[in-house]
Amino acid sequence: MASSLTKDSASAAHERTFLGHPVGLATLFMTEMWERFSYYGMRALLVLYLVSGGADAATGSQGGGLAFTAATATAIYSVYVAMVYLMAMPGGWFGDRVWGARKTVAIAGGVIMAGHVALAVPGQIAFFVGLLLVAFGSGLLKANISTMVGHLYKGLDDSRRDSGFTIFYIGINVGAFAAPLAIGTVGETVNWHLGFLLAAIGMGVGLAVYLLAARTLNPESSVVPNPLSPAERKAVIVKVLAVLAAVAVFYTAVAVAGMFTIKWALYPITIAGLLIPVAVLVRIKRDKDLSTGEQSKMSAYIWFFVAAAVFWMIYDQGGSTVSLFGDKSSQRSLLGWEVPTVVFQSLNPLFVVALAPVFAALWVALGRRNREPSTIVKFSAALALVGFSFLIFAVPLHQTAGSDTKVTMWWLVLIFLVQTIAELCLSPVGLSVTTKMAPQKYSSQMMGVWFLAVTAGDCVTGLLSLADVTMDGVGVIVFQAVAAVAAGLAIYMYRKKVNTLMGELN
Repeated sequence: MASSLTKDSASAAHERTFLGHPVGLATLFMTEMWERFSYYGMRALLVLYLVSGGADAATGSQGGGLAFTAATATAIYSVYVAMVYLMAMPGGWFGDRVWGARKTVAIAGGVIMAGHVALAVPGQIAFFVGLLLVAFGSGLLKANISTMVGHLYKGLDDSRRDSGFTIFYIGINVGAFAAPLAIGTVGETVNWHLGFLLAAIGMGVGLAVYLLAARTLNPESSVVPNPLSPAERKAVIVKVLAVLAAVAVFYTAVAVAGMFTIKWALYPITIAGLLIPVAVLVRIKRDKDLSTGEQSKMSAYIWFFVAAAVFWMIYDQGGSTVSLFGDKSSQRSLLGWEVPTVVFQSLNPLFVVALAPVFAALWVALGRRNREPSTIVKFSAALALVGFSFLIFAVPLHQTAGSDTKVTMWWLVLIFLVQTIAELCLSPVGLSVTTKMAPQKYSSQMMGVWFLAVTAGDCVTGLLSLADVTMDGVGVIVFQAVAAVAAGLAIYMYRKKVNTLMGELN
């Protein structure tokens, strides 16, 4: 009887609405907002902490970072961001086959919080353990929380669905905007590890909200859609243990030989981050179960995937190459206040919130006149714009090269503004085209494939940094800018071929 009452109560909680939407949307909004608050706050500090040095490093007091070179710091940052998005695929797998989305998100929140707590402890070992935990936890959460938003609505034709995801997306950007202002400012100006601790507290608040309001979520989110059979579970455990054993043996041998450096850890991860996306795309493309039309769409999708990888390669350097330049070479005085470097990491989410409604209205208005740009044109524009942002970046770089000259901080504002406009031409469009072009067999996995474009792009940056390429050199920046513009031009020139491959979707 008690069990029946509990189920009825949970069902009633799930069916309540708030401002026309299922009340569970507020739960997921708050959870995602706080998770993004912790993630972007830590990310804003990451590169600055890695390059910061000083005699007080052992105590973790302000100024006492890990004293890595800019190249190594950029490589670590790039690999970290790449791993967050790479982990979205196994994260989705855990949700589909092991724990269900609701349990996976709860576990992910705990793992992320533990990671931030580890980052709050001074020392390299604690730092890298924390980084791994945050990357793994973020991948688990990212892949499943959006699925749970979808569970709140009754069918794909629920008129509230798109609006609900828009509200959820606002939560992401609210957290991303507030994080550098709070966590970043405290970390940069007071104490690095206190900033990381604030990130842990932020995730803790989000996890508490999630657990306390779990009854508002759709019971479907607790279901494991395709549970592993006992034989499959055993096979997975054996394979994972075999891989872990091989990695342990390899790195033990490297350490015993006295050869271990940070590059020994970063190179294999970076190379894997490039090979895995290629392997996944090849596996899907060669699947004989796909119809001729699905095969054609996958051929077209590869064009978009490569374009997106080039885009993210440049875009994600806003938190590494651009941030380091801003910290070293920009004059950041505003009305007598020295603006902390991390504050500039709030510009992108601020611009997204301000401009996203403008772009949405623009596409609708152009669509009514039958003049809305095609997906290919939007991607081409995004690549041209992100390339243009680095051409802008080359100007202050040239002005400060080899000197102690500092340039106005408004260069940074302009760079982030142009990159945000580029993002709005590519990111929402990429999510949409991924869902439309996904083969039926891989409909639930293709979003993870889209995230692999971020992994691939960041791993290219990581490899360049590990090869000691000066990422803030004028020549390197201009080369990347030209590569992006050329990629945009290439996809535009081949638009008729890509349109043909897309079939009815063009």
